[in-house]
Amino acid sequence: MTESADLAPIRASVRALCANFPGEYWRRLDRERAYPEEFVAALTKAGFLAALIPEEYGGSGLSIHAAAAIMEEIQASGCNGAACHAQMYTMGTLLRHGSIAQKKRYLPAIARGELRLQAFGVTEPTSGTDTLSLRTTAVRSGDAYVIDGQKIWTSRAEHSDLMLLLARTTPREQAKSRTAGLSVFLVDMREVAGKGLTIRPIRTMMNHATTEVFFENMRVPADSLVGAEGEGFRYILSGMNAERILIAAECIGDAKWFIDEATAYARERVVFGRPIGQNQGVQFPIARAYVGMRAAELMVREAAALYEADKECGAEANMAKHLAAEASWAAADMCVQTHGGFGFAEEFDIERKFRETRLYTVAPISTNLILSHIAEHVLGLPRSY
Repeated sequence: MTESADLAPIRASVRALCANFPGEYWRRLDRERAYPEEFVAALTKAGFLAALIPEEYGGSGLSIHAAAAIMEEIQASGCNGAACHAQMYTMGTLLRHGSIAQKKRYLPAIARGELRLQAFGVTEPTSGTDTLSLRTTAVRSGDAYVIDGQKIWTSRAEHSDLMLLLARTTPREQAKSRTAGLSVFLVDMREVAGKGLTIRPIRTMMNHATTEVFFENMRVPADSLVGAEGEGFRYILSGMNAERILIAAECIGDAKWFIDEATAYARERVVFGRPIGQNQGVQFPIARAYVGMRAAELMVREAAALYEADKECGAEANMAKHLAAEASWAAADMCVQTHGGFGFAEEFDIERKFRETRLYTVAPISTNLILSHIAEHVLGLPRSY
């Protein structure tokens, strides 16, 4: 499956932008645990974060293929798209299920960079990836909803103006089906900050700007509801497929970065009077990582093609994310091994990227959950959970 030629200029533009944010920039942020404001602002100004917003709302109106190419190139350049990638994948829910009024109110401002939609409130401490067991509630009260509960691993909440929030609007025992009774809200966090909304940062092994978020008697306008009440789980599934595809593309970019770094080093590093890349014990792991990356890349493109055609792509999006995350982690491990002790040195950026890419075999959905999905929904095996 070959890529459309019209993506080449987009890739080149992203590469040129990322060249202004070299390893020194990311290492400084890593040490300070700081958010890459300048990088996100540059991506916004260039229009890359508005890639999926239709032109009528001030965006670029590009395809999911283009969005995936943008995210891949960010990672392949040694940068970190996790600082802002949610603004890409949350668009699916808003674009497909949001009201005209919501789109007119928020999308132009997001496209101009005046607002950020980078927070996705789904996971909870007690339920984890068992989304249907979430406990955060939203109760209708006149012209508002009152929200109580807690979310965890809500990344970028401190650096976002808007949050897509999933909450239960019908008690589970009263819901018509297992997947009914959940609703999606587009919350303007500026309006509820200090009024029932509390955000606490979580320090992690990588500089990921993740948080836990608490809602206590938080009132949001009734028109914050996205789509129909009780249909939220179905709405976020399309958003989750976009999330899987775009993060898979990021993993492909990471894998390419690791392979390029390892290949260059293996050519130049001379030990015992010969380049270490001349040794098959060094060659083969690099070649194996490349083969795995290319195979995963094809799966990402297939998933993106199905998503773009508005066809069922849950299995393909999950497989793409699984294969790409495995490929990036294998490439990361290979790159450290190729560099030996230098792989652990901060100045080479490998240890930073190693920590960053490790996340994606766990989040936003773990390898085991993906395999369970494939076993049940593709292979027809009995439900395991």
